[in-house]
Amino acid sequence: MSALWIGIIILLAAASALFLGAGWRQRQASEADRDRLNTDFYHQRLRELEEDEAQGVIGERATMVSELQQTLLTDIPPPHAASSRASGRLVLLPGAVALIAVSLGFYLKSGGLTQVAGWMQVQQDYPALRARVMDPQAKPLTMEELARLQLGLRTALQAQPDNLNDWTMLGRLGMVLNNAASASQAFEHALQLAPNNLALKQDYAEVLTRSSDPQDNRQAGLMLRDMLKEDGGNLRTLGLLAFNAYEQQQYDQAISSWQAMLKQIPADDRRRVMIERSIEQAKTDAGQQNTQLALTVTLTPEAEKMLPPGGVMYISVSDGVSPVPVAVKRLPLSHFPLSLTLDDSNAMMPERLLSAQHQVQVRVRISRDGSASPQSGDWFGLSAVTPWDGHQHMAVEINQQQP
Repeated sequence: MSALWIGIIILLAAASALFLGAGWRQRQASEADRDRLNTDFYHQRLRELEEDEAQGVIGERATMVSELQQTLLTDIPPPHAASSRASGRLVLLPGAVALIAVSLGFYLKSGGLTQVAGWMQVQQDYPALRARVMDPQAKPLTMEELARLQLGLRTALQAQPDNLNDWTMLGRLGMVLNNAASASQAFEHALQLAPNNLALKQDYAEVLTRSSDPQDNRQAGLMLRDMLKEDGGNLRTLGLLAFNAYEQQQYDQAISSWQAMLKQIPADDRRRVMIERSIEQAKTDAGQQNTQLALTVTLTPEAEKMLPPGGVMYISVSDGVSPVPVAVKRLPLSHFPLSLTLDDSNAMMPERLLSAQHQVQVRVRISRDGSASPQSGDWFGLSAVTPWDGHQHMAVEINQQQP
């Protein structure tokens, strides 16, 4: 930072010197021109007086010459007056001060001094940040620290453009920071240095798949299919291809890729549940899913006598383990018994579909004031936890009152 300020000071000093020098020279030139004109005028008048005396026009030439000399002395100051005039040149100093002030003001306003100072601080912190990110025992970096590490890494790559590891790290930092443009550019550079690196290809394909540009998505799909030709059993490539195809609404390709993954994953692997749900979601989006829960709701005579006017019925389906419903339906009160169906369109969350469940439990509640939260005195019914194959019929009787 000191070098920057030294450079600024030198430039301002040079500009001030040019300003003052030009002003002083112009003032000196103006005074010299005035003195020369006065001297020329004096000699011209002397010649005119000589001519007038020779013609007999004037008789007191000596007196008139004396007056001319006095006038010349008045117009041209003696040598000792030069110092007093030189002091007048100091009036240029406020202009030089104003030049410096305006220049500094414009630089501080638009010169990016804060950004430059921040960048130089990042350069100082970069080695420590890099050491922390490489140490699995160190405290994880915050998002702000990761952004500073990314800036330091980009600066380091200006001096070492062929550093494959740094380009790879920069690309992965871009993915973590959700900076698709930075990640994409970094992986492009890395692939130029190592065009056959499978992990780099997968990282680049993932960035392109996440992109909002359809052309990037299509390019990622082509890359992933080419990678599968070389290694058809790579789980990461299959997963990326499935996700890429799903995002492009190529549901058959997505389902096929996920099913290929299931064949390689052990039965007790936790990833199977997520993959199976993804398959069910793709089938639903493709219109291939006909899962429906047929439900009949009845009332006990006591509950029927206490039906509130304007009440609302809430039907929720859970997996019998988590209290969070997988499907919910809200209906105004009508006649009983009531028959209805629920399917994936009633899902609470896209990642938890009714069709993906292996067991279900149904709860039916009558809300007196329309509130979604259970209130004391509400009547409800609860089914048993029942194995679910996607096509069952269940019955629920409303026979209990909320304490």
